[in-house]
Amino acid sequence: MANPAHTYAKNAQETGNARELEAQLLMRAASKLQAVKDGEVTGNLNIISAVRYNRRLWLVFADALASAENQLPPEIKKNVTSLAMFVLNRSRMIETATEPNPERLGVLININREIAAGLRANAAA
Repeated sequence: MANPAHTYAKNAQETGNARELEAQLLMRAASKLQAVKDGEVTGNLNIISAVRYNRRLWLVFADALASAENQLPPEIKKNVTSLAMFVLNRSRMIETATEPNPERLGVLININREIAAGLRANAAA
């Protein structure tokens, strides 16, 4: 199995714009979560699948932040790492809940959308 960070880096190089790729992936994850929240996707397995997709994406981000090659300023690394930890903990809570509660997904959806918007704004600047 390929290392997720390696796969991410390869895809970022192929697209030529890592920030846009990150924004697209965050929006895809937000869309999956929103479909669950809106009731378009139902069933525990589908809910868990959407949450796990988002969690895996944030694991890749966290792994990339820890990389020695990462050139982000230390303060941004710290902030995004804290956000990643929140997303991972929230995801674990949702995945292990005895009763699925799609309303708990709202914060994850908002985080993904806000970060995606920020990435796109920074890429345009």
